[in-house]
Amino acid sequence: MPDLPTPQDASEAALFSECWDAVLAYADLCTSGSTAAAQLGREAFAHGIREARAADTGPVRGTGRRPARLPRIPLLLTSVRTTAAAWEEEGQGHKLDPDLRLWLNSDKAARYTGPPLQRPLALRGLRDLQQADAELLWFTEVEALPLPLVAGRLGLDPAGAAEELQQVRTLFRDRCHRNHLDTPMDARCRSYARLLDAVTRSSAAETPDDLSRHLATCVQCAEAAACLRPHGGALPGALAGGVIGWGGLAYLERRRRAAEVRLGPGRPGSADTAAGPGDGEQKARVARNSLLVAAVLVSVLALGVSLMPFGGSGDDLGAPGGADRQPVADPAPPLPSAPSLPPATSKPADRTTRNSKPPAKPGASEGGDRHTEPQGTSSPTARPEPSQGEDPVCRVEYDLVNQWPDGFQATVTVTSAESLDSWRVAWSFRDGQRVGQIWDASVSQDGSRVTATAADYNKSVPAGGDLAFGFISSWRGKNSPPYDFELNGHACAKSG
Repeated sequence: MPDLPTPQDASEAALFSECWDAVLAYADLCTSGSTAAAQLGREAFAHGIREARAADTGPVRGTGRRPARLPRIPLLLTSVRTTAAAWEEEGQGHKLDPDLRLWLNSDKAARYTGPPLQRPLALRGLRDLQQADAELLWFTEVEALPLPLVAGRLGLDPAGAAEELQQVRTLFRDRCHRNHLDTPMDARCRSYARLLDAVTRSSAAETPDDLSRHLATCVQCAEAAACLRPHGGALPGALAGGVIGWGGLAYLERRRRAAEVRLGPGRPGSADTAAGPGDGEQKARVARNSLLVAAVLVSVLALGVSLMPFGGSGDDLGAPGGADRQPVADPAPPLPSAPSLPPATSKPADRTTRNSKPPAKPGASEGGDRHTEPQGTSSPTARPEPSQGEDPVCRVEYDLVNQWPDGFQATVTVTSAESLDSWRVAWSFRDGQRVGQIWDASVSQDGSRVTATAADYNKSVPAGGDLAFGFISSWRGKNSPPYDFELNGHACAKSG
């Protein structure tokens, strides 16, 4: 098993953790068990990170631009697919999902490694975008992250992020249209190319019956229709299926479910509501173009049958490799070590420099169980937690994500029994740990006592909902789990 690359700094360490979560989610879909998923994820992660670094440091073109490539997470997901193909060739196919093995040995897989002009349209269109634009599109459409969170990560003005996303969608559409015209196609598809462009460009245009029938039977043109109409609802599926290939729609569903767990369904700032205020107008447009939408949906379903492990039923959640499979319970050893971090001050961290790792999913391993408790003579006295007979106001889950000789990364997830308009989570360290960087919150520290305060975009928490944030901290000698967690001044019970 290859050694994982070492993060070059604290920012990359946080990015690695987020990327690893995505890689493991897809590797779990591609394999027949948790052990194989962890092995596939590690090999693919190591290969993909080295490929990304080589591209970053490689020679630039004569125009001063580096060769086009995918953003970090899509690049790593394609590395999972290519590593699985290598397993199949090396005689390790028994570790893979049986339907994936069939796909790897079919002509469908060749689309992703064959001539560039015959590769999926969404893959080509995403590669043609500038790196920041491609990341904005992928994070909001596929990873289902809230637009304010993505804007903070990419350094965008939150007030103008929706307009920026709209411009990127339009740019992606134009790239896909150009690539569609360059794609080798038969005479019938060529005759519909201009009409398809006109129908998808105008929101009020009616779809001719003959074009609707053609889209229902032609996978290539249906892919183009999904990419050329960014607001028709098919863009996330087109991106996931076009970039990842096998299991793309199942991965999309899994990431959306993970986002709902982290943020709660219907929470303000979700990916579905962050795109802009015209939801009602969009529904009307979809209604006016019902013929095209129906055709696209039927064709995307057909595309799913050809690309995904769903047998002949077309049900993307019913196959053994579908999104209802349980996630890996023990995803192998944690991510690699990172360089040491300088001691933090008590000044709150600037949210514009946070790395915005998505909060940990419920059920993640308890990092604190891996450490022994320090002797009582060297630790402050903890406040009593709520007794077993009481209903606690909150429950807290502390997850040690990664640790290196003088630093560590952790996430905190708090479940509140009551609805909140804002929140403040406080805890104490036993061994002199100092928080240096935090995301999804601002931080202050007074001695061993740390206080994390809600960001502007995640203040509201429904009753029974979760709030979550992550941080990177320094430590020396011993790294005992924190204790004495409080939510808005109320003691929290530990989960589990």
